Amino acid sequence: VSSSAEEEEVAADNEVQGDDGATGKVKSLYEILGVERIASQQEIKKAYYKLALRLHPDKNPGDEEAKEKFQLLQKVISILGDEEKRALYDQTGFVDDDDLVGNAADNLQEFFRAVYRRVTEADIEEFEANYRGSESEKKDLKDLYKKFKGNMNRLFCSMLCSEPKLDSHRFKDIIDQAIDEGELKSNKAYQKWAKLISEMKPPTEPLARRTNSKEKPDADLLAIISQRRSQRKEQMNSLLSSIIQKCNGNEEDPEPSEEEFQRARQRLESSKQGRKRKH
Repeated sequence: VSSSAEEEEVAADNEVQGDDGATGKVKSLYEILGVERIASQQEIKKAYYKLALRLHPDKNPGDEEAKEKFQLLQKVISILGDEEKRALYDQTGFVDDDDLVGNAADNLQEFFRAVYRRVTEADIEEFEANYRGSESEKKDLKDLYKKFKGNMNRLFCSMLCSEPKLDSHRFKDIIDQAIDEGELKSNKAYQKWAKLISEMKPPTEPLARRTNSKEKPDADLLAIISQRRSQRKEQMNSLLSSIIQKCNGNEEDPEPSEEEFQRARQRLESSKQGRKRKH
């Protein structure tokens, strides 16, 4: 079955009958988060950050609605932020959580949309500067460690303002201390990850402000790849056109002269000898 056929099947499964018999489309997690289905992991995380910095409990002390919505946001990112879970969701369209389907999903989408409009890039930078290295970050790290049972790859999908290359050693120190103090429990998943991190060189400035410097090189790389593909395609088309032209006009093509034939054979033999010398 082709991928397009699978997507159509999932889309059909995602349509339900309303009380009046009319067909209504179930809100997808992408719609709830406010991103396109083809969004990159970076775009998904950015949308998550913009919502999380407004709904984070530290920003809304005593606000139960914000706390509830933040928890629901965590559920969304735990699926879309994890490439394996996202792939499974894309294939099935299934979410095993009543808080993310039906009217609850509609309400959540509207709430997130209103919040999202109030967040600027400056808000994100300010939040990140205050959050990274704070007690609030430590608390979130420990909570997510418990939630994902020491699976640090899944933890990084949900951890605010985090980047594995920059924060792994720092997070390991925090978790190790919590384990030593009896606040957290170690397990095989964490021990395996911690061993790998211990063998890696730590960053010189782990709390330095993260930048989007990678975005441009990535874009440039994609442009280069696209250009090379285009060039290869043109070369292939040219070659095919040449072959077709020769095939179609084969009867009209004159036979090579004896002199031309000998020159071609000499070039071929010379080329073979050159390749043998290289070996």
